[in-house]
Amino acid sequence: MNAPAAPAATPSPAPAAAPPDDRTVVRTLVSLKLRLLRNGLRRSRGRAALYLLGAVLGVLFAAGIALAMAMLEHAVDSGSAGDAGVVLTGALTLGWAAIPLFLFSSDESADPTRLTMLPLRPGPLLRGSVLAALIGPGPLVSLVLLTGAALSGALGGASAAAAVIGVPLAVVTVVVLSRAVAAGNARLLSSRRGKDFAIFGGLLFALLVQIANVGSQSVFGKPGADGLDLEPLAPIASVLRWIPPVSAVDAVRTAGEGRYPLALLQLAATVALLLLLLRWWRASLQQLMVTADASTVEVVRGVQESGRGWRFLPDGRVGAVMQRHLRYAWREPRAKAAVFTSIGMTLVICVLSIVQGWSTVYLVAMTGMFLGLQMLNLFGMDGSAFWMVAATLLTPADARDELRGRAFALLSYAVPVTLVLAVVLAAATGDWSGLPSAVGVAFALLGSGIAIGAVLSVLAPYTMPADNNPMRNAAPGQGGLVMLNSFGSMFGSVIVASPAIAYLAWALATDAPTWPLLLAGPLYGTLIATLGLRLAAGRLLERLPEILTKAVER
Repeated sequence: MNAPAAPAATPSPAPAAAPPDDRTVVRTLVSLKLRLLRNGLRRSRGRAALYLLGAVLGVLFAAGIALAMAMLEHAVDSGSAGDAGVVLTGALTLGWAAIPLFLFSSDESADPTRLTMLPLRPGPLLRGSVLAALIGPGPLVSLVLLTGAALSGALGGASAAAAVIGVPLAVVTVVVLSRAVAAGNARLLSSRRGKDFAIFGGLLFALLVQIANVGSQSVFGKPGADGLDLEPLAPIASVLRWIPPVSAVDAVRTAGEGRYPLALLQLAATVALLLLLLRWWRASLQQLMVTADASTVEVVRGVQESGRGWRFLPDGRVGAVMQRHLRYAWREPRAKAAVFTSIGMTLVICVLSIVQGWSTVYLVAMTGMFLGLQMLNLFGMDGSAFWMVAATLLTPADARDELRGRAFALLSYAVPVTLVLAVVLAAATGDWSGLPSAVGVAFALLGSGIAIGAVLSVLAPYTMPADNNPMRNAAPGQGGLVMLNSFGSMFGSVIVASPAIAYLAWALATDAPTWPLLLAGPLYGTLIATLGLRLAAGRLLERLPEILTKAVER
């Protein structure tokens, strides 16, 4: 009798891959941040030199401010010096909270959506992200500034002990605040609406900086005044010192005054805020890792709306080009950044001039010049889509209509903006008699800018990178073309519009009437713009291969 056959051995299943250790995840995230910094510096020696120079200058500037804050105690009474440190800490905290709203797309390490597809748990991801966020010149500059803010109110050894705890705690809190804001608004900030918000927020931030600059003049006294008057900071500091993380820095002053329980309470308030921010950051990371991106969901919309709202445009190619250009100006972040930056620069200068008392209605001429510069690099903004435009440019009439449509689209918003700002400046300055000539010169500069911009768009186009940063205006290696377009167009516009500017100067010097510029300025601008568009259209067809090469170059 045969023995029963032994059962065949079944192969054991392969062991499942062990999840990455928590410490490994943390080390990997920190090394990833270091590698990002190193690879960014290895792109070019010029980039590395600028980065290192900027970091060194930033640290030195912060050290100078910290030294000045530490010496305030000898220049003013200790209470006022502490108020200055509190206000500095509050401004720094506000800046860290606003950074991700304006510069989210330019910092790859601040975007948590890049890690959502990896098998990471929120805990190790949070710890690694905190340590990675503390690497870089930003936290170092903040550490130096907050040290100076703490020294401004320090009194004795108790203040030193409180500073050892309070200053690093404040640095960690502001950094975590910035990353928590970025993670909590990651979906919004990476979308088109988020980029639009960054554009408007940047303009508002520039305006607030100018207002703060004007306001600081009243704080630090007028020329010839004795000493520094920091009394206006007292009511602001009395509120800010109880708001964490400012309270952690102010605990240095409180401890120096012998009020130890109150100092501990201020430090505890900052610790509580830090824990809340970490909890918010962790919840945002967890939500990002388990929630689908809404941008990948198909949204069905009716096609009937495509032609609505555009019936006022002319027929034919001119109207179609105007519609496309206006849609770009409203939807494309780079185009919108260019338009609103031009308007915002004029608004900032006008507001600053009104506040400081040197405003004039003739500042509206800058609006005409800056908006006329929107005709620069028309085809580089299209990018690789320009081949569709180039394929339809068959005759000189097509070229003229293409440029005319883009110029009319620019005029559709440049003219109303110029008129509104001219009326506002006239009302603010009371110089209603200069309003007609100011508008005339502004329109002459606008027409000159359109002419120069059209010619340079054909003769010297450059690439507009299609990345997530709307503030990048050229591809690497094309800085010379950008400089040629920018400065050449500004000086060229002034030179071309010099007859209108010269007449205005002569009329103001001899008390001659300036009102004829209200008619002569727009007519001259129209004539120059028409001539420039014709010259550019005459070269457009033969330059199409070069323009297409520059437009799609990356």
